[in-house]
Amino acid sequence: MNFKRRTIIAIITCLAVLLSGTLAIRIYKAQKYSPSYFKAQKLNWVACNGSYECTSFKVPVDYAHIDNQVFTLQVIRHRATDQTHRHGSLFVNPGGPGGSALNYAYNADSIVSKAIYDKYDIIGFDQRGVNQSDPIRCLDDKAEDSFLSSDGKANSAQEVAALDAAARNLANKCSIAAGIRLGHVSTLEGARDMDLLRQLLNESKLNYLGKSYGTYLGTLYAYLFPNKVGKMILDGAIDPNVSMRAQNLVQAIGFDTALSDYLKSQTQFNLADIKNLIQNVGSKSVKDSKGRILTQALLITALAESLYNNLIGWPKLTKALNQVERSGNPDQLLELADSYNGRNPDGTFRDNQNDINIMITCADWVEDRSTSEIQADAVNFAKAAPTFGPFLAYSGLICQHWKTKPELLASKISVSPSSKIIVIGVTKDPATPYVWARGLTQALKNSILLTYDGEGHTGHNRGNTCIDAQVDGYFLTGKLPPKGLICGSNGN
Repeated sequence: MNFKRRTIIAIITCLAVLLSGTLAIRIYKAQKYSPSYFKAQKLNWVACNGSYECTSFKVPVDYAHIDNQVFTLQVIRHRATDQTHRHGSLFVNPGGPGGSALNYAYNADSIVSKAIYDKYDIIGFDQRGVNQSDPIRCLDDKAEDSFLSSDGKANSAQEVAALDAAARNLANKCSIAAGIRLGHVSTLEGARDMDLLRQLLNESKLNYLGKSYGTYLGTLYAYLFPNKVGKMILDGAIDPNVSMRAQNLVQAIGFDTALSDYLKSQTQFNLADIKNLIQNVGSKSVKDSKGRILTQALLITALAESLYNNLIGWPKLTKALNQVERSGNPDQLLELADSYNGRNPDGTFRDNQNDINIMITCADWVEDRSTSEIQADAVNFAKAAPTFGPFLAYSGLICQHWKTKPELLASKISVSPSSKIIVIGVTKDPATPYVWARGLTQALKNSILLTYDGEGHTGHNRGNTCIDAQVDGYFLTGKLPPKGLICGSNGN
């Protein structure tokens, strides 16, 4: 707390009183905002959303320099229906970065089996700056709509300069919106917050189910608190020891591969059709009935959205491509893009996921290439992944202009948690490619790889009886899957 300097013109007795009073205030403030203060918080649960309970807790903005700056994080819980045989709390995270674990846990009965739902309290909390936990938004709805619609690839020096200027502008907007919090939304800090919540729940160890980016949060928790790991499953793994550039390239290849697999699964469209559509969209001539333009960026986003789940997304993509081919109407492609971006039909956005996604990414990873180096490297991206590569090549550009430095790990992760961790990898996962699951299993020495041989993003809770049975067995009895187990797409 900052105190204004005072001019004292009084007798020495009065001065002593004033000083003692000031000292008392300072001691009080120091005690209030100390590590012990945060650990001594009481969770005041109130009924919310039917059978759920909600609460909040405070975390310091900066764990290294605790003062009166805090984030207030929102938490939701569904109590185990069988309290007599309760196994404890199970933290869940859907990914992102910036996905709402609060909203995810609110669907507790559909994200885990009934057996787990009966035996565990399902816990979800929005990380600092996310959704309902003191959310940070860099752009208003109109500006965000424009930013997400603008094409993310460049074919000339002028277009590279335009991308660079847009990235610089967004970095400035986020710096203004976040203030001193800009450098304190990292996943490392999220992991520290999660351990504080574990303590406030009086759980001796953390049980955790993390999907996609949620695997990175779980990994960093295991890195920081290896002796506090309980039962942990990391599904759709991120390799913590790869660079931002490598992540973007491998993802581009993954989405190109998934697109190829989709095209092979049907006979109506081929890669030439997709390329022609991308080119036509670039002319800004493809509009919906209200005049909204399907840009190349939105088309690529629609394609990516549909490739996350082959059972649901692929049929939607076929319908959307049929619609735009037959009538020139891109309504369904725009709906796919809007689903990915969290955009409502009226142009507003459901939450701040797009903003905080960038903020967390730039807080976690360093982009050490210059703009000219990124531009030169885009050639390699296009060769490796002709469809998605030109767009993902410039993904790290904004982090060049970030106003704070990322909170990087001191060294590559190589840790042996106290409990065995299960890493789930899908062989044809476009968003978190299988090679990352192998990399994470190597980084977490006390872990085992469970493989889903099939398409789509993440393996659990997608109808694969083999994967789901292994997850249930582990959380309910501690039973580990056989080493090297590969579950086929048919569930066997």
